[in-house]
Amino acid sequence: MIREDLRNVAIIAHVDHGKTTLVDEMLKQGGVFRDNQVVADRVMDNNDLERERGITILAKNTAAHYKGVKINIIDTPGHADFGGEVERVLKMVNGVLLLVDAFEGPMPQTRFVLQKALELGHKIIIVVNKVDKPGARPAEVADEVLELLLDLDASDEQLESPVVYCSGRTGTASLNPQEEGEDLTPMFETILSHIPGPEGDPSKPLQMLVSSIDYNEYVGRIAIGRIEHGSLKANQEVTICDYHKEKKPFKSKVANIYQIEGLKRVPADEVSFGDIVCFSGVENITIGDTVCQLGLEEPLPFMKISEPTVEMTFAVNDSPFAGREGKFVTSRQLRDRLFRELLKDVSLRVNETESTDSFRVCGRGEMHLSILIETMRREGYEFQVSTPKVLYKEIEGKLYEPMEELVIDVPEESLGSVMEKMGSRKGELTHMQQMGSRFKVEFIIPSRGLFGYRSEFMTDTRGEGIMSAVFHDYQPYKGDIPKRATGSLIVFETGESITYGLYNAQERGVLFIGAGVPVYEGMVIGSNPKGDDMAVNVCKKKQMTNTRASGSDDALRLVPPRRMSLEDSLEFISDDELVEVTPKSIRLRKKILDNNQRMKASNKKI
Repeated sequence: MIREDLRNVAIIAHVDHGKTTLVDEMLKQGGVFRDNQVVADRVMDNNDLERERGITILAKNTAAHYKGVKINIIDTPGHADFGGEVERVLKMVNGVLLLVDAFEGPMPQTRFVLQKALELGHKIIIVVNKVDKPGARPAEVADEVLELLLDLDASDEQLESPVVYCSGRTGTASLNPQEEGEDLTPMFETILSHIPGPEGDPSKPLQMLVSSIDYNEYVGRIAIGRIEHGSLKANQEVTICDYHKEKKPFKSKVANIYQIEGLKRVPADEVSFGDIVCFSGVENITIGDTVCQLGLEEPLPFMKISEPTVEMTFAVNDSPFAGREGKFVTSRQLRDRLFRELLKDVSLRVNETESTDSFRVCGRGEMHLSILIETMRREGYEFQVSTPKVLYKEIEGKLYEPMEELVIDVPEESLGSVMEKMGSRKGELTHMQQMGSRFKVEFIIPSRGLFGYRSEFMTDTRGEGIMSAVFHDYQPYKGDIPKRATGSLIVFETGESITYGLYNAQERGVLFIGAGVPVYEGMVIGSNPKGDDMAVNVCKKKQMTNTRASGSDDALRLVPPRRMSLEDSLEFISDDELVEVTPKSIRLRKKILDNNQRMKASNKKI
């Protein structure tokens, strides 16, 4: 039986190709908001970090109505580090809107998300977005997407996917690349005609795959998924089982059921096959579990989520300033928070270490882990993290490492310096294409070759370059890659930074702090271009004499310091350094703070 009153679709695309903006317009034209209602831009990105960075981190469910049909829409992340979110939510839908920028065309993440959709046999609607952008080439981009479908071995039916040309910003769509359109009607019509309604059997026993987990302080875990067969009622007893048989089936009771209407969760007494629903009450439920009729154990298949490729050590803060700014500072609080994150993030791995104060945290990339660090920091946690490292594999006695497919879009004058840096980082050129005065260059490069490169790249391209990478595969180890060329400027004594001390230190390199900042011995406050670590005394005051007035310090001019963000700090630190993270500060430090002990340790290595 097919439900014609329902459609389940996901919007998939590369980062910043306009998914969330298009969903805004679909909700406005799908009757979710009143005509005169004031709505924030990118209303689906309701997390502070998402709004600040302009990216979607968590997949979100919403629903619009068109001609009496409810369209459940899932807005997915575009960044490769959150690919785990995309992989699992695709299990809830029957078709996808593949969004592609009308200027940039298909990018690495476009390929990644499209491949996942094709593997599940989903119907595809190609949406060429931003057709009103300067330099847009909608017809060419549509052809590039068809080439990508061919490359990914799409079926004949998938190769005949309809193409819609639209502008998410203005809320218009058309089936002709030369026409602008008046509203999103052509897109809604294409969804109804091309994407089938969910298929299921209402008389069969209940089956529902849990594809996502939310967490609420009051009700605990909230499971989200689509009902495959049968129906589910509030307060119904069910059996929970797992396809991979990693845990024993157990009996439980569903408390409250919610359906998604617009941006709200609406309570429901009973839901049927095809519905995407949320429910609470089952304490130990997790992603990949199947909710079955009581006494029945028929788990639904669930794909294994791609393995992490990067690891970092999260440890309790042990600097001299520990506990001054954070609300949660103990190892027990840090452990509880990290393991709580596992409830909703399937791409993350957390392992205990020999020390009770530190934990190995593995994720899909630097961005994935830095978002977790920033989220915890805003919640009041204080801790320190090590430099990111890639996870190697041993295959048939050989060492293999993760490789990235990297796409770089740069102005012509920056191409030379980018190619040179790629060569030193073991990048292998696979494709180059000129687009006006810019070049689109593709590489296969070791994941570790990208550590610390992003800020260098922005400097080399004067902020005009665009780079994006997605995991490619594991390949034999490519050899040593030179570490950062700069050394660190290290604080000599604990105190407060003084203008006079900073004035003398700035001759040694680039400073990260200004005057009046509390510092401690072993803290990193700048970079030294000579490549060696150097201790500097930034707390040094000018000696007063009877011929020198204290006011003569006013003539000293300090160069404005380089303010280090969390990502900058993670990219900068070397293996013997840590980033101290608190709700108010981000500090860089040496693992061994005492200058004499650190010198002895480095001499032993030599």
